[in-house]
Amino acid sequence: MPRTVTGVAGLLDLGAVGPDTVNPSAVDLGHSSWLAIEQERVNTFADATDDHQWIHVDPERAAAGPFGGAIAHGYLTLSLLIPLWSELLTVTDVAMGVNYGLNKVRFPAPVHVGSRIRAHGTIASVTEVKGGAEVVVDLSVEIEGQDKPACAAQAVYRFFA
Repeated sequence: MPRTVTGVAGLLDLGAVGPDTVNPSAVDLGHSSWLAIEQERVNTFADATDDHQWIHVDPERAAAGPFGGAIAHGYLTLSLLIPLWSELLTVTDVAMGVNYGLNKVRFPAPVHVGSRIRAHGTIASVTEVKGGAEVVVDLSVEIEGQDKPACAAQAVYRFFA
């Protein structure tokens, strides 16, 4: 169940230490549910992005390749942060929330087709901006049974009153 905060004020109140920023050291948003990565999803992403590299879309050839099987695109994994993020934090009573961008992204480990992933998030900062608040979140996409994450990203979201 996602953590819920009410409005821009609720975001700014998360551990506030001053009028414009917060100290997020204890704001662990927890984990999303697990999401299965199936070949059909990988193929659909390949069609949408015109990235049909064989390590993603040819399971037979990929079985003999460097990863021992087909793997999801790194950008597919990154894009799945959208639904996974929605399971971590809900902000009510705002006019709009937008994805403002990414500060950092890395793909330390491949996501094999047939595996499951989930997101873990920690608030890095909350800053007041004109008409709202900017939330920077450290996100990690974990692969079930693996030590290395599939993706480590610092996402920036803005919420407006």
